Amino acid sequence: MCGIAGIFTYRNEAPPVDREALLRVRDQMRSRGPDGAGLWIAADGRIGLAHRRLSIIDLSEAGAQPMLDPATGNQIVFNGEIYNYQALRAELETAGYQFRSHSDTEVLLKLYAEFGEQMLQKLRGMFAFVIWNEVRKGVFLARDPFGIKPLYVSDDGKTLRFASQVKALLAGGGIDTSPEAAGHVGFFIMGSVPEPFTLYKGICALPAGHSLWVETGGRRRQQSCFDLAEAYAQSEMTAASSRDEARELLHEALRDSIRHHLVADVPVGVFLSAGLDSTTVAALAKEAGLMELRTLTLGFSDFANTENDEVPLAEAVSKHLGARHHTQWVGQDDFAEHFDQLLAAMDQPSIDGVNSYFVAKAAHDTGLKVALSGLGGDELFAGYSHFQTIPRMVRRLRPLLVAPGLGRGFRFISAPVIKRFTSPKAAGLLEYGGDYAGAYLLRRGLYMPWELPEVLDCEVVRQGWRDLQLLPALRRSIQGAEGEREKVCLLEIAWYMRNQLLRDTDWASMAHSLEVRVPLVDLKLFRTVTRLVQADLAPSKQDMAASPICPLPDAVLHRGKTGFSVPVQDWLMDASTDNSITNTGRGLRPWAAYLHSHYK
Repeated sequence: MCGIAGIFTYRNEAPPVDREALLRVRDQMRSRGPDGAGLWIAADGRIGLAHRRLSIIDLSEAGAQPMLDPATGNQIVFNGEIYNYQALRAELETAGYQFRSHSDTEVLLKLYAEFGEQMLQKLRGMFAFVIWNEVRKGVFLARDPFGIKPLYVSDDGKTLRFASQVKALLAGGGIDTSPEAAGHVGFFIMGSVPEPFTLYKGICALPAGHSLWVETGGRRRQQSCFDLAEAYAQSEMTAASSRDEARELLHEALRDSIRHHLVADVPVGVFLSAGLDSTTVAALAKEAGLMELRTLTLGFSDFANTENDEVPLAEAVSKHLGARHHTQWVGQDDFAEHFDQLLAAMDQPSIDGVNSYFVAKAAHDTGLKVALSGLGGDELFAGYSHFQTIPRMVRRLRPLLVAPGLGRGFRFISAPVIKRFTSPKAAGLLEYGGDYAGAYLLRRGLYMPWELPEVLDCEVVRQGWRDLQLLPALRRSIQGAEGEREKVCLLEIAWYMRNQLLRDTDWASMAHSLEVRVPLVDLKLFRTVTRLVQADLAPSKQDMAASPICPLPDAVLHRGKTGFSVPVQDWLMDASTDNSITNTGRGLRPWAAYLHSHYK
C-alpha cells in the first residue's frame, strides 16, 4: 500500500517535468507511505515517477519504488497488493525470468514484459499502477476491477499528471481547478462524488477496471478490462447441483480468499464488529493459520449499554476465537479533537467515513500496518433491506412508466407540500420508482434532483445534471442482468460500495498509514457467487456465516442487522469551530452542506 504519482510531458511543446512540483505531489501523500520515498526522472525530462512506500511485502530496499526492470528499461510505481503474486512469479520463473526481490511489484514488471496489457487478466488483488514503457515511450495505467485502489489523472493536452489522491495533484499545481458541475451535483445527490468525476474540471478518476495507454505525441487508448454487468451476464454455469454443494463451493471460495489476503511480511489484524461479515472474516483468518489473531473493535460512548453497542458481542466473539483483542472507545470529545485532521485527510467530500477514520486510527495506535475488513459482504450476499424494497417498489410502480408525464406532474405539484411532512423523496415515487435506476436513486439518494437549487446555483444544477447522466449511468450498470438480486447487487457494488465505502476506506486508512484489505471484495469470490446466483442457488449471509469450521456464536448468527454506524448526527453541531453546521435539514444533509463549503 503506497502513494504513487507521476508527470508525463507527452508533447514536444510541453515543458520538461518539474521536479519540485512532482515532489510536492509525492509528499502530500506522506501518510500513505511513511517508510520510504522514491523519485525517478528520465534523462530527457519527459517522464517522472514518484512513490511513497508503506512496506508490507519484501521490507528490504529491493522492494523500493520506482522500480526498474533492467532487461527492458521499464519503470513502475504501484499501489496495492497482488495476492497471487507468488504463483505468478513461479510461472514467470519457469519461463526463464529472474528476480532480484521478493516483491509483488517486480512480478508486475515481469508480467508486463511477458504479456503486455493482457497481464491484467492474470491479477488477483487491489491495485493501481503505472508502467513506463521505455521502448514504446509511453505510460500504461491500470486500476483493479472493483476500484479498491484509487488513481486520478489530469491532462491539459500536453502533459499527463497522475496520483493516488486528488489533493496530491492539486499540491503540484498546473491543474484546472474550475468547478466540475457534475461532481458537485453528484455529491449532493449520492453523498459522494461519482466516478469518473471530481469537484474539478482538470481531474478525473481512471474508472475501476480500466486501463489507459498514452504515448509520446499524444496518441492514447482507454479501455475496459473488467465490467461487473458483463461478468454477471457471461458467468459460467456452476458445478453445484444442490444447496449442499453450493454451500461447499462458497465456503471454499471464502477460505481461499482469506488465505490470499493474509499474505504479508508484517502482522495482520481484523476489524471486528458484532456483524456476520467481520466475524466470519475473523473466524476464517483464525482457521487459515494466522500466527496470532489480533482483533479490533470500535465502540462509541454514546451507544454504550444500548442495542447499538456492538462492543460486548464483539468481545465475546474475540474470546470465542482466542484472539488478542483491543476495544477502542470514541466519544464526542475525540471527534472534536480530530475534526480538522479528519477533514484534511478526506480526499473528496463524503458523508460517510468517520467510523473508518477512527477505527483506522485505533489500528495504527496498536501497531498494526494491515487489517482485514468485512466490507463488501452486504453487497455480495444481499444484506441490505434494499434487496427487498427496491424490487418491490419497481414491481408496484412499473405500470406507471407508460405515462411518464403523470409522475412528473405529481412530483411538480406535490414536492413543496410533501417535504413539510415526510421525506422529500416521496414526491418522486411515481416518476422514479418504476425502474431500478430510479428506485435505487430514491433509496440511496441524499438529495433528489429537483431539490438541488436549494443548495447549488441553478446553472450548476442544469449543467451538472446534464453531464452527470446519472439515470442512464445507473441503467448501464445493470445492463444484461435479469434477476432482482443481480440488479440490486450490481447497483450497490458499482455505486455505493465503489464511490463511498471503498473510497472512504482508502483515505481514512491511509491517513493513519494502515493498509485495509477487503477479502469479501475479491474477483474469484465474486465469480463463484455470481455462478451460484445464476444457477438459482443464491447464497445468503447465513450461508456465508456458516463457512467457518468452528461455528460462530448463536448470538451473532441470529442478531438483527444494525450496521456499523457512528453518532455523527449528534456530534456535528459542536464540531465546527466556525459554527457553520446548523441543525437544519434531514439526516446528514447539514453535514453534506458543511463538507461542500469546505471544498469550495
